[in-house]
Amino acid sequence: MTSPLVSIITPSFNCATSVAKTIESVLSQSYQNWEMLISDDFSSDDSCAVIQEFANRDSRIKLIKRTWNAGPAVTRNRAISSANGRYIAFLDADDTWHPEKLEKQIKFMQNRDIALSYTSYRRVHEDGRELGFMNVPEFVTYSDTLKTNSIGCLTACYDTEKLGKVYMPNISKRQDLGLWLKILRKIDKAYGIEECLADYYVGVSTVSSNKVTAAKYQWRVYREVEKLPFMKSAYYFVSYAYNAIRNRI
Repeated sequence: MTSPLVSIITPSFNCATSVAKTIESVLSQSYQNWEMLISDDFSSDDSCAVIQEFANRDSRIKLIKRTWNAGPAVTRNRAISSANGRYIAFLDADDTWHPEKLEKQIKFMQNRDIALSYTSYRRVHEDGRELGFMNVPEFVTYSDTLKTNSIGCLTACYDTEKLGKVYMPNISKRQDLGLWLKILRKIDKAYGIEECLADYYVGVSTVSSNKVTAAKYQWRVYREVEKLPFMKSAYYFVSYAYNAIRNRI
């Protein structure tokens, strides 16, 4: 079986203290046919210098510098537009992959003819404490994903041969959810790998830690991105809130 090119999409913003471990986790992949497109969103720290050092040593790593701060959706989409790979995978600049992540995921997608896949992952505090595992269902549909998002962005991978290039909606948060929903409108299901293959780092400054703000953007996805009627949006928002509370009990 051939080893198609995988384009890894990494947004970067003031991540000088974390991006090295992220890049190292990509360099350690058993699957080696990849390019890593790191799109920097006008960082004010040494992020670009750290990234450029890696790019100077490995031509598969490519730094894209933005000249103004546009937010994560635009930054990711800029990298997607430059991607050359058949597969598009996502990894933020403070998260990491396990060494066999790409190899197992690409094999899984090719063997089963899958357009969008995801894996289980571990939540880790920025101080190194393990916070638990996010175990994923065997598959999810569009309706499932409106109720609760089981697809961790750091684990997702889609096939451009089946879908073309698909971009994130331009909202400040929940843009990854918007992308999965856009894809799931085209296909019946996305499929998950039960094995934990990535680590998601959580800190006090993590965007998703603000639950009220996250809920507001969840509602915006329903109404502004998916353009669902009010009552249908309310139904899915209640399901979202219930699942959010249940997962934290």
